[in-house]
Amino acid sequence: MSALPRLDWNSEEEYLTGELLSDIRHEYIEGKVYAMVGAHKHHNLIANNLFGLFWNHLAGKPCIPYTSDMKVKVGKNFFYPDVMVDCSDDNNDYFTQSPTILVEVLSKSTRQHDKTFKREQYLKIPTLQEYILVEQDFVDVEIQRRRNGWQSEHFYLNDEVEFTSIACTTTVAEIYQRVNNDDMLQWLEKQQSIED
Repeated sequence: MSALPRLDWNSEEEYLTGELLSDIRHEYIEGKVYAMVGAHKHHNLIANNLFGLFWNHLAGKPCIPYTSDMKVKVGKNFFYPDVMVDCSDDNNDYFTQSPTILVEVLSKSTRQHDKTFKREQYLKIPTLQEYILVEQDFVDVEIQRRRNGWQSEHFYLNDEVEFTSIACTTTVAEIYQRVNNDDMLQWLEKQQSIED
């Protein structure tokens, strides 16, 4: 999601208290508060597809998936990842410091921020095993894993994707289910012609 800067500076405590009262979500970065703006429907579909996949896969297991209303704390910064999985026993009700998976859905306005600043912050988290970046305007699932030294792996339509830290496998097509970007429309048309 895109963030619009606000000029007022708050303490961490003021920020956390303010978030409980606000109708708008804000990220807290280096003492500055940023209002989060609305997302495109493709963004929501991708995030919901991944959350649903994780929710069903992790039913009855100790790891818990969260949507973008749960914060992650990195140092003194607070972010709202689009989806995350937390396998810790962190019992804070409004944020975690121990995620296993973090997912950001990318758009033109967020791509640079998510691939640079947020990546730099997220990779400081000792428990993080996988950082997943999913493009909304075209098909590209990028996974960076701790066990591979955070090297990027890219997955495209017809590929299978494994989220190794939670032993969950899906396809790129399932991640993009109901998303009507150009790549998906062309792929669906090709699939239909194969079936006919």
